Amino acid sequence: MCIRQDDRVTDRDATASDDPILDPAAMRKHYRAEGLEEHDLAAHPMDQFTRWFEQAARAAAGGTPSGGGMIYEPNAMVVATADAEGRPSSRTVLMKQYDTRGFVFYTNYDSRKAQDLATNPYVSLVFPWHAIARQVVVTGTARRTGRDETAAYFRTRPHGSQLGAWASTQSTVIYSRAELDASYAELSARYPEGEQVPVPPHWGGFRIAPQTVEFWQGRQNRLHDRLRYVADPDGTWHVERLSP
Repeated sequence: MCIRQDDRVTDRDATASDDPILDPAAMRKHYRAEGLEEHDLAAHPMDQFTRWFEQAARAAAGGTPSGGGMIYEPNAMVVATADAEGRPSSRTVLMKQYDTRGFVFYTNYDSRKAQDLATNPYVSLVFPWHAIARQVVVTGTARRTGRDETAAYFRTRPHGSQLGAWASTQSTVIYSRAELDASYAELSARYPEGEQVPVPPHWGGFRIAPQTVEFWQGRQNRLHDRLRYVADPDGTWHVERLSP
């Protein structure tokens, strides 16, 4: 990183390299997990995802020796979108449902990611389960969920989260935190605990229908296993192994 001060450039690269704890080039984990073989995979990628997600969830709960509770929110996934000009952006959201049709998350339809998806429905997801040396990488297309499905999920959210969906004008510039807190306080007074909060018309879900699903298993010497399901035109899937 270079910082310009009074037309002088100060090189700060040495700061990190002087301390190996802070040096990215020295940060290295040696994976010794068992491998992933083609014959071990489920026939459908969503069935394979179920296997891995259950293991990640148990690791997050401390239910497996290898997990130790180190995975935080196993349903967290990075969602990458691109706008009409192809400029990418990414953020972490929480997956709230998955089935053979794909992966579902919820958001404000006026947010940046929703606006991106309105013009460019192609999306990539990454589930980064670092603690168990695994990733799942998905590419696919996004479609909005139906209002009935959205309402059914909205009713399961905590009362405060329901109010938050109204209070936040997601991705827009606001003057201060006080502005956001004042909006929430006004909504809290209007809809006290125990009173039903209406579903915001500008809020809902996206379902990502996968076209490829890659299962990445960390291995020794950076020779990782990467097995990718690819959708065929007839609705079946074939698996290909990628070089690490």
